[in-house]
Amino acid sequence: MDRLTISAATAADRDAVVGLWTSAELTVPHNDPGEDFDFALGRESSDVLVGVVQGRIVASVLVGHDGHRGWLYYVAVHPDYRKRGYGAAIVAAGERWLADRRLRKVMLLVRDTNTAVLSFYERLHYEAAARVVMQKWLAPPRPGDHRGQDG
Repeated sequence: MDRLTISAATAADRDAVVGLWTSAELTVPHNDPGEDFDFALGRESSDVLVGVVQGRIVASVLVGHDGHRGWLYYVAVHPDYRKRGYGAAIVAAGERWLADRRLRKVMLLVRDTNTAVLSFYERLHYEAAARVVMQKWLAPPRPGDHRGQDG
């Protein structure tokens, strides 16, 4: 197995990371993944971590916190590089990023259209939490925004 090297993304990684998120089928029409990347990159409370094999970005996680809970978003491994442990490695890197900032709990959301990943997270000791997620649009929805869906 090729070695996965994990580091913080740079602005120059934007297109490759957005391409990865698209190939991993994590994007939706009502979220602009490029804006998400730009918003999170290199901030005090968020960042984008990438996993690289032979110069190619093949894994990523957008990690952040609200001062109380840590969150993982856009956990992705390129389809050609799955089943090699890279998913577990990029999740662990996100967890370390949060632990280094003294966060004690990590959360993630799984879209109801992506439930095939639940067993992956269960193997990493994540468990479903009995919560109701509510939302409110603070800006007018963009074309393609759907009421009741995340965004």
